[in-house]
Amino acid sequence: MDQFRVEHGELLVGGIPLTRLAARVGSTPFYAYDRQLLDARVGELRAALPTAVKLHYAIKANPMPALVGHMAGLVDGLDVASAGELAVALDTGMSPHDISFAGPGKRVEELRQAVAAGVLINAESPSEIEALAAVAESTGWTPRIALRVNPDFELKSSGMRMGGGPKQFGIDAEQIPAVIQRTETLGLHIEGFHLFAGSQNLQAEAIVEAQRNCFDLARRLADHVSTPIRMLNLGGGIGIPYFPGNERVDLAPIGANLARIADEAATVFPQAELCIELGRFLVGEAGIYVCRVLDRKESRGQVFLVTDGGLHHHLSASGNFGQVIRKNYPVAIGNRMSDTELELANVVGPLCTPLDILGDRMLLPKARPGDLVVVYQSGAYGATASPQRFLGHPAVTEVLV
Repeated sequence: MDQFRVEHGELLVGGIPLTRLAARVGSTPFYAYDRQLLDARVGELRAALPTAVKLHYAIKANPMPALVGHMAGLVDGLDVASAGELAVALDTGMSPHDISFAGPGKRVEELRQAVAAGVLINAESPSEIEALAAVAESTGWTPRIALRVNPDFELKSSGMRMGGGPKQFGIDAEQIPAVIQRTETLGLHIEGFHLFAGSQNLQAEAIVEAQRNCFDLARRLADHVSTPIRMLNLGGGIGIPYFPGNERVDLAPIGANLARIADEAATVFPQAELCIELGRFLVGEAGIYVCRVLDRKESRGQVFLVTDGGLHHHLSASGNFGQVIRKNYPVAIGNRMSDTELELANVVGPLCTPLDILGDRMLLPKARPGDLVVVYQSGAYGATASPQRFLGHPAVTEVLV
């Protein structure tokens, strides 16, 4: 976890020593997100991508308003998955033209809000098209529509598969021609397609293959649309390393492949904007979760560091957010980074459940009450992906530094 510097034995976040940052925040636990690391990650990606491919941030990865506002100044568009996220996106000043709204089960009220705002709606079902037509008829407003396609292939080696086979996401590729015909019969226009095959993938060759397959599928489906394609979202899928043996994705082949696709798109879809949509990859490594050791105890030969944080704030790190076999996120004692006396210890939270584990038998500096535990790779799917009201403990704080 070399993205954060260490100075005088303390982790630095945004150039601030951890103990001083904790005092500035005022209490633990908290999440801290580093602006410089966010900037660096976007810069790294920009350097690898062709300029013709736009970069969108998927707010669901981390919807903290201050962070979204910062990201809005770095990326070309924002992707939302609820009316709540839509409000955050609009508050950034990002043009509605560059905001898209995806997700199954959009309520009629949400569709109405999205149409009123003028954002692009990624329709996920035939019934959603009918609902949009009803909104258009009752208001006189013209919906901006793209079709989210459930492709007939999967993203290989994906941590979370969101396309291929039966899925609640999108419209099956084989149903798209009929949906296009019905949409146009209703007097609505289709701007393009959104294809998202999966996420958290560390294999560049699998991402390259999926993006190529998505583009080829879009070419075939576009033959059924009577108006020019103006938008093509090839999804994302680029993951980050969490566990021993994981390595960061090589962006070079992904960028080269997208350059070839962009060249083809300039001919096939001359009026289309080509984009990729990323969340975790942009923000995940720029954040840490910090909690304080409350008690140090031994039980039958094992050390337990009991902290004021846990699964109610960081469900992902506890292993209860999609892991089949629990693995430890990277953990450190943030104010003892230079200590050489190490021990095997369990890092646990204050909840009355054996699931409340942040670190299972990890080799860590010998910690004492008052020390600060750091969980790395915590910039995505942290605070808002966790059951913060569980057992009535205080909510977690978030800061952007």
